[in-house]
Amino acid sequence: MNAGGEGGRRENLIKLASAMAFLAVVGVVVLIVTTQHGAGGDTNLEGVTAVRKLLGGLPQHGLALGEPKAKVAVVEFGDLQCPACRAYSENQLSELIGGPVRHGRARLEFRNFTIIGPESTPAGAAAIAAGEQGRGWSFVELFYRNQGEENLGYVTDAFLRAIAKGAGVPDLARWNRTRHSARVLGEVAETTHEAERLGFTGTPSFALESSGAVGSEPLGTLPSTGDLEAAIAGAR
Repeated sequence: MNAGGEGGRRENLIKLASAMAFLAVVGVVVLIVTTQHGAGGDTNLEGVTAVRKLLGGLPQHGLALGEPKAKVAVVEFGDLQCPACRAYSENQLSELIGGPVRHGRARLEFRNFTIIGPESTPAGAAAIAAGEQGRGWSFVELFYRNQGEENLGYVTDAFLRAIAKGAGVPDLARWNRTRHSARVLGEVAETTHEAERLGFTGTPSFALESSGAVGSEPLGTLPSTGDLEAAIAGAR
């Protein structure tokens, strides 16, 4: 009877030890997953490293990229939901950033032209809010690289927050307040009206502003990199 009792206790102890070991393993896995998602928030984003490499060392002010005192500004009127804007960003604009912008001959500015649909407005406001913390262009580039199919509901609060974290926005609580403000939403509407006043009907469309000219000079929709560089070289 004693031997049987001891055998039963031994069996129970082995089962208990096995259960505790299993729970320990589960705990470690949960901790790893929680840490990965909580630390960076960008583990599921595409292009984080590429964007950091592309923009590394370049000053960002609002939604402007490059030397603030550059005599020429190339202004993109874009919609963050626009697939053509994404393709243009990853090809032509990356060349412009690596050339005239990085060498201080021009700066690049993004202005919202929300023509795709209702999700474009909160996306644009979130970019402006990121820009107020020096991460505007990082937000724009990272949004493009994680763009979903237009107007299908992917522009959620969680998605925008992930983009902001991946872009390196330091104060997310402030960013969240700013993007919902009437001031920022009004800016999205105003730059859309500005694009319409310039005669633009599609995105991305571009204009040139320079210290020697009054107002914006429309360059049209989807100009080549050569066209943009020629406009920069010819600016007064």
